Parts: sequence; structure tokens; C-alpha cells
Amino acid sequence: MTKNSMFPFAHMMTPLMDITMLAIESQQVIAMRMTKFALGGPDVAREAELMVSEKVASMMETSKMMMMAALGGKHDLDAGKVMTHYRKKVRANVRRLST
Repeated sequence: MTKNSMFPFAHMMTPLMDITMLAIESQQVIAMRMTKFALGGPDVAREAELMVSEKVASMMETSKMMMMAALGGKHDLDAGKVMTHYRKKVRANVRRLST
């Protein structure tokens, strides 16, 4: 038996792990933000503005990545690269909100 025949879905494990981690990390950010909003304070409005502007900016960045790949005839832009982009943004929020 070859390695691939023993684990026919092994190639799917990295994307599935990335999706799972993005879901977990995103829920962590949501919980931190909701707690911050519930507690109130002077920076709550700024956090709400940041939350929306980050989402729009991130969507624009990934749209640009996809457009550049399509126009350049590149086939190296896959869901994994988009997932990596979003995970970096989410992890940055976790770090920022943890302080």
C-alpha cells in the first residue's frame, strides 16, 4: 500500500485545519469584542469602527489578490492563501484585544 492509498484525504487536512483554526480564532475575537462592548468605556465606539473598517479593508485586500492572480494568469492563488491572510488579521486582533 502506498502512503496516498492509506490516507486518501490527507491532502485535505491542511485546508480543513486552517478553516477550523480560523473559526476558533474568530470566535475568540468575537467573544473579546462582545465583552469589551458589554463593559463599555471610552474606546468602545472606536472598537466598533475598527471592527467594520478592518473587515472592509481585508475584503478589499483579498479581492485585489484574486484580481491580480486572475489578470496575471496565475494559478497559485488558492483558498489556503486567502485563509492565511484572514488568519493573520484575526490573530492580530486576538493579540490587540488581549492587552
